[in-house]
Amino acid sequence: QVHLVESGGALVQPGGSLTLSCVAPLITFNNYVLDWYRQLPGKDRELVATVWVDGHTIYADSVKGRFTISRDGAKHSVILQMNSLEPEDTAVYYCHAHHVSLGTIYWGQGTQVTVSS
Repeated sequence: QVHLVESGGALVQPGGSLTLSCVAPLITFNNYVLDWYRQLPGKDRELVATVWVDGHTIYADSVKGRFTISRDGAKHSVILQMNSLEPEDTAVYYCHAHHVSLGTIYWGQGTQVTVSS
């Protein structure tokens, strides 16, 4: 079963914007902390942003002020709004969910974001 489904990756010019979406129809959405990770070419996967059950958010320093993470309980989705994109943001972006107490985790399949002129 596929628990997390991402969409929205694309080729975009520097300075542009992109919205990534992750839908989680099979999990009890409000019991999960939701994150976006990314993996740059040749690098380890890194945390980009987290949104807690209560809506509190944290961001990697490299994306603060440019990216916004949000969750929609009714739609079972988590959104990553990315503005002022830079070539250094080029990566495969992954949606991640972890249960607040059980330790269960799920990963999406990844979506490619390429920032290039």
